[in-house]
Amino acid sequence: MKKKILILGSTGSVGVNTLRVVEEFKGHFSVAGLAAGSKAADLARQIESFRPQGVYIKDSKAALELRRQFGASLKVMAEEDGLHHFCAGIDFDILVAATSGTTALLSVIDALKKGKRVALANKEILVAAGGLVMRELAKNPGASLIPIDSEHSAIFQCLHGSRAQDVARLILTGSGGPLREIAGEDFARVSKETVVNHPKWKMGMKISVDSATLMNKGLEIIEASWLFGLGVDQIQVLVHPEAVVHSMVEFKDGAILAQLGVADMRLPIQYALSFPSRLSAPARCLDFKELSLLHFSAPDRKKFPCLDLAYQAARQSGSAPCVLSAADEVAVGAYLEDKIRFIDIPQVIERVLGHHHHVQDPDLDMIQSIHDWAVEETKKLCLAC
Repeated sequence: MKKKILILGSTGSVGVNTLRVVEEFKGHFSVAGLAAGSKAADLARQIESFRPQGVYIKDSKAALELRRQFGASLKVMAEEDGLHHFCAGIDFDILVAATSGTTALLSVIDALKKGKRVALANKEILVAAGGLVMRELAKNPGASLIPIDSEHSAIFQCLHGSRAQDVARLILTGSGGPLREIAGEDFARVSKETVVNHPKWKMGMKISVDSATLMNKGLEIIEASWLFGLGVDQIQVLVHPEAVVHSMVEFKDGAILAQLGVADMRLPIQYALSFPSRLSAPARCLDFKELSLLHFSAPDRKKFPCLDLAYQAARQSGSAPCVLSAADEVAVGAYLEDKIRFIDIPQVIERVLGHHHHVQDPDLDMIQSIHDWAVEETKKLCLAC
């Protein structure tokens, strides 16, 4: 039977690629629901192509226009209805969580409670509330949580059939981002066009900036720790400009398993939807005859201080990763709106973390309260820059 897919963030890069996978494998998947932020025209085209049960769009005016366009046959909801409420009314088998921030947190927890599969492309959910999410997963044996991020998908694949106690360390690879070859002293003058121009992946603006600061790797460390049940100091980051090796697992006997492939987001998305089966390749396969050299190096942590900020928050655990994630989201938004400089991003995040009153085991309400405090504190500090 076809698996019914509910996509949160359908007009973003992961959402669009998920729909490409659905289109390629119509006999395996159908679209149950779509949720987007403000790209009403893009969402309308997706509705026409995939005919979902219902859609959500944050903008209430856009929702009204969609109701006029598609009539009573399509359930359309907006921000005042709530994303969580929208998801609760959709009949689905797999939830693809591809929104930014923590807006989909309640929807993810609810899907796990119902024993559904969550295909997770959103780092911030596990960063902010990893303990809550993983406890919910453990309580519901029918539920599953499969990562879409290429690095975590690679580790998930390498670990399949292995025992956690046999793992020595995880090695997260990254291209090094658009600023890898730019000197740190030149960061004050780097253009926004350079910052968001990722050398390997086409992504949204926020994650593109995170790739430039290496905060994306920091968030991935915290996410990997929760997903795979390993201590943060068992997780290493390596810069790998070719983006062929998507990540590696070293076992305690010294054996290393790596997952290699072309840089195409459809591959980890497809795997998350079809697991444990594998479907035909949607793109060209890796041709080893075309490869010359693969390079690996340690990241320059002085040049990219966000990486150490993430390690610091991960070791502190509790509420610190939530504060880190919220501060980063606001600081990056302020940078994209020209309110702060690129070099201000790590400084603002560090100050917010320093002002934070740590809570070791926050519940869901506390996480939301801590997140809101961090957002407001970051906004204040950005105004003072």
